[in-house]
Amino acid sequence: SLVVYSLKDKNIPYISLADFDLSNQELRQELIKHIGNEYNSILDQDITGHSAGAKRVDRSLGNAYQGLKLGTRSARVIFLYSFSSGQSKGATLGEIKRSATTMNNPASAVVEAVEQLKNNLFYLQATEDRYFFSNIPNLNRILLTKMENVKDEDIEKLESELLRGRLKGEKLKVYIWVENSVNIPDTEDLKLVVLRKDDRSLIDSILKNKGSSPRINRNTLFFLVPMEGERNNFEREARKRIAYQSIEKDKSLNLREEQKKDLKDKLSKTEEVLKELIRKLYRMVLIPSKDGVKELDLGVPTYGDSRGIDEEIYDALKTENEIIERLDPLVIREKYLRDNDFLYTGKLYEAFLRTPGEPRPVDKEVIERSISEGVAKGLFGLGEMLEDGRVECRYFKESASVYFSEREVIVRAELCKKEEEEGEIGCRIPVGSPDVKIDNKPVETIKQPVGSALLEKKAISGLSLSFVIPRGKLSDVMGVLRLLSERFQRIEFELRAVEGEISENEIEERIKEAFNQMKIEVNITPH
Repeated sequence: SLVVYSLKDKNIPYISLADFDLSNQELRQELIKHIGNEYNSILDQDITGHSAGAKRVDRSLGNAYQGLKLGTRSARVIFLYSFSSGQSKGATLGEIKRSATTMNNPASAVVEAVEQLKNNLFYLQATEDRYFFSNIPNLNRILLTKMENVKDEDIEKLESELLRGRLKGEKLKVYIWVENSVNIPDTEDLKLVVLRKDDRSLIDSILKNKGSSPRINRNTLFFLVPMEGERNNFEREARKRIAYQSIEKDKSLNLREEQKKDLKDKLSKTEEVLKELIRKLYRMVLIPSKDGVKELDLGVPTYGDSRGIDEEIYDALKTENEIIERLDPLVIREKYLRDNDFLYTGKLYEAFLRTPGEPRPVDKEVIERSISEGVAKGLFGLGEMLEDGRVECRYFKESASVYFSEREVIVRAELCKKEEEEGEIGCRIPVGSPDVKIDNKPVETIKQPVGSALLEKKAISGLSLSFVIPRGKLSDVMGVLRLLSERFQRIEFELRAVEGEISENEIEERIKEAFNQMKIEVNITPH
């Protein structure tokens, strides 16, 4: 009678369990007399309170279902089914749908509401086929309590472990969470310095010094810093993982078998999510240039990409021509011998290591092969500075080995040709080597991709490309896309994905959500 009286003024075709207003104190206290006073606080926390989980679900179901209160209606049904005196207590999904569905919404919307209730309510229990309330907190409640007790230093420790697990150190020497320039060696190796925050003063200190000594090889350093906008997502998931592990170890909780299985699944899922979030967090690469440092955003990680973060950085730097595995000898001739008759090979190599913004060879052999190729092609010669101040061109248009010895020089092709014609042993060149300028006036960075012709071609005002991306090569294409975005104001994409499959859930949660976060409007058409 209390239910009928409370609903007498409502315009509803029939009364179901979902219509029982559990916030009505008279009705509620009548129930409490039979089930126990402890359910007063449970009702407030999960169903009737202002910040109750069921009301959060009401608000999250989308505009089409706003006002229908499907989260609250479903929770009421489950609650009233939870106190049967029979062997099976609780409601099946079919029973929930029959009671909670209204004339204005499909039953499928109730299914979505129930799924969200499982993640938002603290006392809702779920077995394989039934849902019910009890006075024992579920994993959500236990998780929240455990999360509140997670310390910041525990999160920091986990962040360090995850980061080290994603950095392999095979192509770049990796230094993690450096706090002092003295900890970074001044060597010829290419180095990736990972900082816990974007500290430009520390970066400047590392670039200029090694402890109290000036740093010589400044062009061998790259920096990886976190994008702070991603930190909240990472720390929330990290806190959750630590809490799950604490629950798993806590034998006093006496979890049911269903809860143990659920815990194992959630812990496994959280660990996978964290691998992606640590990559989303550490995505900003800072590259020394002649004007300071420039930023390279690695972007959102490609799904299924198993490369280490440093491997991904290496590939991106190679695509951007910041790192080179091959150097066209034309570059040496045009940049270093255009205004010089000769140049010491050792100083040439040092210029790449010491001048911020110059292309960085992956090793010394890159320069060695380039010089040998240039000599064989007749672009320049290879010789030696004699003691009397003459430069002798010993190799020209032939195979030559490069040793980077103290007196070894490359020589302009015109001088080597002159020696051939006149039969001279050596050309008289003013004593003193032309310096490759390093600190005050760095050599101008080549804008063309290394290995291409150095002549400017006619500018193109628009461009259309059509290509198929081989599996595993998507990241390699990103460098080309970055270049196009730098050159043109508007970039339009029409992407067609075939010969595979993807779930609707992945489209919603991974693709559409990613574009929403980037604030990019996207139209998706299934084939």
